[in-house]
Amino acid sequence: MPYGRTKKLRAKQRTFGILLGICGLVLAVLSTAILFENLILSEEPLWLTTAVAAMICVIGIILAVFGFLHYYYDIRLQFAQRPQHTPSKVVAIGGGTGLSMLLRGLKEYDLDLTAIVTVADDGGSSGRLRDELEMLPPGDIRNVLVSLADTEPLLEKLLQHRFNRGKNLSGHSIGNLLLAALQEITGDFKSAIREMSRVLAVRGQVIPVAEEPVQLVAKMKDGRIIQGESSIPKANGVIQKVFIKPQEIEATPEAIKAIQSADMIIVGPGSLYTSVLPALLVNGIAAEVSAASAPKVFICNVMTQPGETDRYSAYDHVKSIYNHVGHGLFDTIICHEGKVPETITKKYDAQGAEPVELQIEKLKRLGLEVIAEDLSISHTYFRHDSKKVSRLILKLLANRSEQIQGEVVIQTSSTEHS
Repeated sequence: MPYGRTKKLRAKQRTFGILLGICGLVLAVLSTAILFENLILSEEPLWLTTAVAAMICVIGIILAVFGFLHYYYDIRLQFAQRPQHTPSKVVAIGGGTGLSMLLRGLKEYDLDLTAIVTVADDGGSSGRLRDELEMLPPGDIRNVLVSLADTEPLLEKLLQHRFNRGKNLSGHSIGNLLLAALQEITGDFKSAIREMSRVLAVRGQVIPVAEEPVQLVAKMKDGRIIQGESSIPKANGVIQKVFIKPQEIEATPEAIKAIQSADMIIVGPGSLYTSVLPALLVNGIAAEVSAASAPKVFICNVMTQPGETDRYSAYDHVKSIYNHVGHGLFDTIICHEGKVPETITKKYDAQGAEPVELQIEKLKRLGLEVIAEDLSISHTYFRHDSKKVSRLILKLLANRSEQIQGEVVIQTSSTEHS
């Protein structure tokens, strides 16, 4: 039955139910009044009138109950048959502060979030725990968990706190140690993440990109081979290519499943060679992203990174990713476009960093939709504003939803006419 006719029929049925209930209620009230007058106020009750009034009262009550129940169940059936709202599934891939920034903004919306996090970190507290306990490096995972957590600010500060004294504790963060302890208690790192997610009321799912740590290796333009994620930015050279060891390492099944079911896939922002590419280079990740029908968005950094992306444009970022994992991985790129405060520029000049140039025409020649807006926030550092970026992502999701609905209407119309 066509939807319009069904809707009209249900409206008539509800009207019938409510009118029947009202009529029954009126009969019950009138007959009760007659009974009251005949039995209480009258000195000589008329028993025939009493019997008829009582019968009408019972019939009125039955009709009222039947009518109102008919109306109630019809309304309940209508709500039960309404399509339930399903939050859009957004998958974010990467690591470092860029991924945490993105998720901190997105968690405030009704989204089904999944973070696929790199496992190449080998420096600081993460590197020490990775070597001593033979575990996945917890640092990037910890940052993502905290960014998605629904906790008090004090607890967040506690998890991010680093000891600055003690021979063995110095440099370790409490969050890293907590993940290490939970791994020993639960038996594996993925279970530790789930338990910590539960404790922190994390709004989303956090998945390591692989089930064992990888070693990041860079080949420099001058021929040098640099071992280790933490050593690459300090090599003082131009990176030609990065790769991971072991090269045959497979992505976690949960990561693959999340990408396959995503409504949008986001890569970046974050360090190009030490956060973004280490995740994409794990077997299965880039291939699944490329094969996915969901929109694939790359969020480019606002500033270059000394030792990694010196003098890189947004085009250079994308081109480098394509040279490593294949062309056509993205269909949209989000870039910051706007002035950098002079005070911030001077600070970054001293570090050897500069704003990322867009080169929009070159990006379009790669087949990318270019979205360039003022997405920055500047306090001590010049970075993406998580609120601005999240609102833009929500807008892209809404456009995608409207596009899909339009395609469904066209297909339905075509089917009806065929």
